[in-house]
Amino acid sequence: MQRFLDIVFSGLALLVLSPLLVPIVLVLRFSGEGEIFYVQQRIGQGGKLFGLLKFATMLKDSPNLATGTVTVKGDPRVLPVGQFLRKTKLNELPQLINILRGDMSVIGPRPQTTRCFEAFPEQSKAEIIKVRPGLSGIGSIIFRDEEELMHQANDPERFYDDVIMPYKGALEEWYVANRGLWTYLACIFVTAWVVVLPESRLAWRSFPGLPTPPDSLKHLR
Repeated sequence: MQRFLDIVFSGLALLVLSPLLVPIVLVLRFSGEGEIFYVQQRIGQGGKLFGLLKFATMLKDSPNLATGTVTVKGDPRVLPVGQFLRKTKLNELPQLINILRGDMSVIGPRPQTTRCFEAFPEQSKAEIIKVRPGLSGIGSIIFRDEEELMHQANDPERFYDDVIMPYKGALEEWYVANRGLWTYLACIFVTAWVVVLPESRLAWRSFPGLPTPPDSLKHLR
């Protein structure tokens, strides 16, 4: 059922959003470095790599500069139009094509680069690869301001590895254990809700069994 809904939702979304997607393609083609899409290898279901699609928002050689595949707030590698696309999450829309292909689902753990995936605890990694990664998911909803958290840390990469990823891994484990049609549809609704009302705590009311965040992340709740 979820795969069927993935195809229906992603196909409809591409059709409805085409008036928005075409102008973005044109703006990217004639600004910055002229790149439209960025393809990055991510870990998917079964631990297999796939090419995740995004609108290009950063310098071409970004993975080899500064913090690599970890992005912080105000990152100098982000192109001017890229800041808007990242803030509004419009840069993620090409992943609707990944969903149609079967690489991803609308809802699931966010697909990670190898470097970021390795920051998960071993138990989390084993659970995460049991399902298709998602365009959104419980980890994405709770950590929607991840770049801001990184920006505030004294050592962003260490904070990412030692604080963010262990708790995000626990959230993704919760999703895998509780996946089903209700969770799928509820995550879609809550994702749309927090895009409009980013300060909302609806996720905590919708999913009361979520793992409790550590003290260093207690403000997320």
